[in-house]
Amino acid sequence: MAPEPGAVPGRRWSGHRGLVLVVIVAAGLWAGFELDLDPRDLLPGEGGWAIARELFAHALSPALDYEDEVPEGTRPLLLKALEAARLTVIFAAAAISLSVVFGVLLGFAASTAWWIGDPAGGHGAGTVARRSVRPLIYGVARVVITLMRSVHELIWAVLLLAAFGLSQLSAVIAIAIPYSGTLAKVFSEMLDEAPRDSALALRAAGASPAQVFLFGLLPRALPDMTAYAFYRFECALRSSAVLGFFGYPTLGYFIAASFENLHYGEVWTYLYTLFVLVALADWWSGALRRRLVG
Repeated sequence: MAPEPGAVPGRRWSGHRGLVLVVIVAAGLWAGFELDLDPRDLLPGEGGWAIARELFAHALSPALDYEDEVPEGTRPLLLKALEAARLTVIFAAAAISLSVVFGVLLGFAASTAWWIGDPAGGHGAGTVARRSVRPLIYGVARVVITLMRSVHELIWAVLLLAAFGLSQLSAVIAIAIPYSGTLAKVFSEMLDEAPRDSALALRAAGASPAQVFLFGLLPRALPDMTAYAFYRFECALRSSAVLGFFGYPTLGYFIAASFENLHYGEVWTYLYTLFVLVALADWWSGALRRRLVG
């Protein structure tokens, strides 16, 4: 249908966007009313103000040594912080490595660029069978991805702790499960959105479906997939640190222990260590993303 005379392109969509914004604001106000949210609840009592003042008073003077007596032979505080940072990186690297493997496999299964249709054409019995099985695999993969992404790593940590106890493998799997689902979803979309010129050329030349995927689609999507995997590694560092609050020897464990003992200078030492760790990972992954995608 031709646009009406004098109509401004995009005006209808702008109106829809305004309506969506109004609905979002109304939903937020309704949720706040239902939850009885009151900004005054954020004001701590006298004891809370005292803790906050003392905590933030140490922000500019983090501890360089322990604030209490420690047994003879205990490693220096800064070395302890570096060791906690090293373990945080190890947990994150192990989790993201598993996540990438399962993310690629599930993303491959959930990609419409591969599973829907027959790239090689044909009407034989084998082709018909493949066309029947592929939508089923696609649907199952999508359901599995959704289930993995629906549960946060902290909930997985609680469940795995209850089932298997405090083990390092439980911590790695707790991070890897939701990250695998997230990577799989994004990888499948990147495969679907990758340029198809090479894949179409291979298909026209009679290449097999596996060859079309491996040499036509995957190389075009691989730079974006790699860049996103590095970004998720940054997120895994933070998740690894948070798992320390469950008892794993990452930075979160020592932050929680120092806070409970009122050693606020040590708290900031570990917090700054985490900040530097994430900043270095961000700089490193950003440089790699610029080389791969830029």
